[in-house]
Amino acid sequence: MQRLYTTLIALIATISMMAQGWPANYDGVMLQGFYWDSYSDSKWTVLESQADELSQYFDLIWVPQSGYCNTLTMQMGYLPIWWFDHKSCFGTEAELRSMINTFKQKGTGIIEDVVINHRNGNTNWCDFPTETWNGKTMTWSLADICKTDECSRNGYSPTGAAESNTNETDFAGGRDLDHTSKHVQDNVKIYLDFLLNDLGYIGFRYDMVKGYAPKYTGMYNVSANPKFSVGEYWDQSLSRVKSWVDGTTVDGVIQSAAFDFPLKYKINNAFQFGNWSSLAEKTLTTTDGYARYSVTFADNHDTGKNPANTNDGPLSKNICAANAFILTMPGTPCLFLKHWMSNKGTLKRLIALRKAAGITNQSEILTAESCGGGFILVVQGSKGKLRLHVGPVGEITFNNPVDMWEEAIKGKNFELFSSKDVDLTTLKAITEEDFKPEDDTPFTIPEFCTVSEGEICAFFEAPSSWKTPIKCWRWDNQYNYTGNQWPGVTCTKIGDSPRGNSVWKWTFDASYKKAQSSPNQGIIFNDVQQINGTGNQTADLPFVNGGYYYQNDGLMGTVTPTAIRSVKTDSNQSSAKVYTLDGRLVSSDGSVDNLPKGVYITKGKKYILK
Repeated sequence: MQRLYTTLIALIATISMMAQGWPANYDGVMLQGFYWDSYSDSKWTVLESQADELSQYFDLIWVPQSGYCNTLTMQMGYLPIWWFDHKSCFGTEAELRSMINTFKQKGTGIIEDVVINHRNGNTNWCDFPTETWNGKTMTWSLADICKTDECSRNGYSPTGAAESNTNETDFAGGRDLDHTSKHVQDNVKIYLDFLLNDLGYIGFRYDMVKGYAPKYTGMYNVSANPKFSVGEYWDQSLSRVKSWVDGTTVDGVIQSAAFDFPLKYKINNAFQFGNWSSLAEKTLTTTDGYARYSVTFADNHDTGKNPANTNDGPLSKNICAANAFILTMPGTPCLFLKHWMSNKGTLKRLIALRKAAGITNQSEILTAESCGGGFILVVQGSKGKLRLHVGPVGEITFNNPVDMWEEAIKGKNFELFSSKDVDLTTLKAITEEDFKPEDDTPFTIPEFCTVSEGEICAFFEAPSSWKTPIKCWRWDNQYNYTGNQWPGVTCTKIGDSPRGNSVWKWTFDASYKKAQSSPNQGIIFNDVQQINGTGNQTADLPFVNGGYYYQNDGLMGTVTPTAIRSVKTDSNQSSAKVYTLDGRLVSSDGSVDNLPKGVYITKGKKYILK
């Protein structure tokens, strides 16, 4: 009996030591401690000098790949050469070790950027250096490189297997390692052991995991047993990212989290282009059972250097609102160093509020829905609830008693409330202002923009560089409302804005309604040169009747139909007409009893019917 008991204890200990991908109910917040070319801001000594401040807010800090790349300048580490020599443009190995240890003593773990999909040679394309650590010597040969690597077309003869993941093409920047090879696997295991147990990293961020099958990440994590592991599976497809997470499973246990790239695309669609309803679409974070394995972010080093105003590019507006969103959501939020540097005061308050409410990577989302052109998110933490409004949501009718909530933080296009049981002492003690505060001046729609009752229309303030006249393309799943002949119909110029730009109006003409099918819906504005395919155009924007769209920023507000604006707001008025957001009269006596759930306008205010 004693022997059985001892065996059970040993089994439980073994299971508890097994890598679990990412801790359950984790309440930590992560910082990406670099951006592309951050050679000054991300030096090990610079980060260490900020340890007292950063450790108050961040439980994890992800740093660049720290191995030597045969240069100490202008090298971000994504073409690794040496695995056991860790001097780099960010500092010496001694400085790296000091930085890791300083943060460890303050309760913050450092995440290493692990680049094992590919590698560069020391003096030529393929001569990976021989290295020894802890009595183990690591050697390499052409048999460790995928035979499909481009070096095979440039004078070398690699004999490894073909790429192990069919979703990824050959990476031309370095030699693709053959992870089906036991020799490669053994070398990687030694390397990861060194990172954790010699340098002192607490976990891994795996770079470019599309390049090899997810089962190898699972294998490596079982061997190394990091507390934290997250893969960069860059794809907006939820099914593919979810499949990668599942693919890391070993003995029924998921071995790694993943960055929620599908959410990044939704964030850009909403916070960059004004399509707030996209936040209701499924992501890794909102898929049952996967929030624990989701690392959320608003920007990273790669998206930060992509072209602006693209679906996977950097946020240039609503940065604080986007960070408020990921810091209210379940999953583990990863903040971007550039955002931290420019908006530190707001982000400190948002992190403090998340901690105060007890939001974890597995907290329950109670409400997530579009509302009045914006979005409402309510999340239950272990110490209370948070309620976030993002976008031009206007005046919101609470579905809980108003006295249940307290306004905690307010910024441009976001307002965050906490339930009264949340202790806001830490939050209120933060007095720091943002270095680069976002402009919170309300966007003013020119007074000459008017909408008649029952009119279907939209307004567009065009960049001065666009060629006029402006064209409109408007469609949904069944019809095109602008003639179905690209680039659409010509808008009417109605004036010049206070900013000096021309303002154009599109009004629906039933004669232009054409049957067609489409997987999505929206509105696009473009300039006259699009006829020749060389002009400018906006992204696919959400259509809101009376919507006012500003340059490439998307929906900025809504022009209310004249009949709605004229509704009296006298509290003694016994009844008032009720309209939908697109101006349709649905009730003449003020009654909403028989109306479906939705957002309505009555007495000059928005009203949410639950």
